[in-house]
Amino acid sequence: MAERALVVVPTYNERENLPQIVPAILAQDPRLEILVVDDTSPDGTGEMADAFAAADPRVHVLHRPLKQGLGRAYLAGFAWALERDYTHVCEMDADFSHDPKNLPRFVDACSDADLVVGSRYASGVNVINWPMSRLLLSWFANKYARWITGLTLTDATGGFKCFRREVLAAIPLDKVRSNGYAFQIEMSMRAWKKGFRIKELPIIFTDRMEGRSKMNGRIVREAIWMVWWLRLQSLLGRLR
Repeated sequence: MAERALVVVPTYNERENLPQIVPAILAQDPRLEILVVDDTSPDGTGEMADAFAAADPRVHVLHRPLKQGLGRAYLAGFAWALERDYTHVCEMDADFSHDPKNLPRFVDACSDADLVVGSRYASGVNVINWPMSRLLLSWFANKYARWITGLTLTDATGGFKCFRREVLAAIPLDKVRSNGYAFQIEMSMRAWKKGFRIKELPIIFTDRMEGRSKMNGRIVREAIWMVWWLRLQSLLGRLR
């Protein structure tokens, strides 16, 4: 099967970023296609995505009727990809905090890995424009996640990834419980516990260029207790 990679990009009020991120992704590699998963953005992001899809067969749009969170958007995108002949599925933000230039090397790195994770902390701290409070929160969240779960990633909460389709096909997507930061931990944990090979590649993370961050206290609270749930499920052998 020829390599075809789908880049899943969840959106909610990303009208300012979409006209830049879509062509930036497509320009990186002819193997790449895009699925914009829009949660009925009131700013017209979904309609703009439809216009891109009408003009380019490599762009696709999945509209969801309600704002249900980042994790639910990715799961919907993953399910959409599995129904089609994509060999790789990438996930990334729409706001340029994840550099599209990394996408080809992520796909290529899957030649000897099943899941490639872009890490902000694999080679020092590579984060630009975050306030110190946000940086410390992220740093300690990753330390905390490794300590509780045993997952040996320097950046377990990062959302820039590339999965081989076999990984997503092996994970029961309907049983994934988390939605925010914890979603990234859970997906990597489930892949690891099923014996898939995980590789981290260093990236430089730049805070969003336009729009507002979706981070909130509920996302942080979910991550705090969800890692304990993951540890329990692991001890009970339910993640294999």
